[in-house]
Amino acid sequence: MTESDPPSNPDPQPAESRSDPVEVQHFGPPPTQPTSSTWRATPAWPSQPPASSRGESHGLGFVPVLTIALVTAIVSGSLSAAAVANLLQRPSASSLPTGSNVSDVHIDESSAVITAVNKVMPAVVTITSRSSGGVLGGANGVGSGLIFDSGGWILTNKHVVQGADQIEVTLNDTRVFPATIYGIDTLTDLAIIKVDATNLPAAPIGSSDKLEVGQLAIAIGNPLGTFENTVTTGVVSGLGRQIQAGDTAQTSSEQLNNLIQTDAAINPGNSGGPLVNSAGQVIGINTAVNQEAQGIGFAIPIDVARPIMSLALAGKPIARPWIGVYYQVVTAQLASEQHLAADYGVLIEPASNGAAGIFPDSPAAKAGLKEGDQIVAVDGEKVDETHDLGTLVLPHLPGDQIVLHVLRGGSSLDLKVTLGTLPKNP
Repeated sequence: MTESDPPSNPDPQPAESRSDPVEVQHFGPPPTQPTSSTWRATPAWPSQPPASSRGESHGLGFVPVLTIALVTAIVSGSLSAAAVANLLQRPSASSLPTGSNVSDVHIDESSAVITAVNKVMPAVVTITSRSSGGVLGGANGVGSGLIFDSGGWILTNKHVVQGADQIEVTLNDTRVFPATIYGIDTLTDLAIIKVDATNLPAAPIGSSDKLEVGQLAIAIGNPLGTFENTVTTGVVSGLGRQIQAGDTAQTSSEQLNNLIQTDAAINPGNSGGPLVNSAGQVIGINTAVNQEAQGIGFAIPIDVARPIMSLALAGKPIARPWIGVYYQVVTAQLASEQHLAADYGVLIEPASNGAAGIFPDSPAAKAGLKEGDQIVAVDGEKVDETHDLGTLVLPHLPGDQIVLHVLRGGSSLDLKVTLGTLPKNP
């Protein structure tokens, strides 16, 4: 992460690593692709507290196909991956647009940055978190956040606020409010916090479903906790990226999937701030940066955040859907080696520790899925290395029903699965 972590928690550090070929579908994240060699990331936090009252920072790191460090102040946290859904209702203004009703906007990009920034900047906030305890007696952290509803609802990174005893939000107009954590995502590096205020400026929410490599990307945030409202520009450099998040001691790590890669500069303190398109719509939440290379940053697609934003506005607990399987992504090589009927999809297999490929009493078990089944489509959408099982399931909420197209023993069948709620420790 970047800006700060409580001293009691080792600062995460990037380093790319390859996941076990068979991976639990906590939510549906697939195994990582082959990664490059591991290298140590530079800490993504300043060595001294910012000149303002934003406090000292420590950081989480990432381990992708490159080395990465989480960007922002943090108080501890862990990470994972995700995707889109549900229309968000605003109590006061219009509803947040879904991917289907976000209009295509064609803009002269020579003026697009200024126009886009003017639309989003008023909704970007600075988040200061304070944590007591720890070896050094506590720590402060600074990150960014995004107002997504005028009633005081703010989206940020989990590592910015998790473990904090006190949270303060500074608005773009310099007003300061205490904040409470509404919910921490069980799957991704996202969290929702709430301030007691109304008629706040809310950012236009776009869709990350139709992003294209090469399109304009604008990052907005508060680097180092001192340079509020900083704007950097670049392009969408890649889609569907996978990185590993681990602490500096390399004692633990968690995977983040389906990320947007951008060369727009993302610096410590930017974590939790928005990644914006040329139309002035939020397409992602800035999360990580490679500290040992220039121009490699990562953001969580906004469609991944949409379901939990919808749940928060409805007053419901944040929850993620769950199938309950271990699986391996099918490649052409795997299909050839195991004589599979298709060279795409995912193959349900036992875990490397010997655990069964189907969780007992899970949605998958109740639907009749078996080890050896090859899932090739979700609701008619092809499952492949680009559109993994988790990405296709994430737009849904617990209780939704999906149809899995399965290849089994030379035949094909459609199985209806009623999604469960992702356990904290599946």
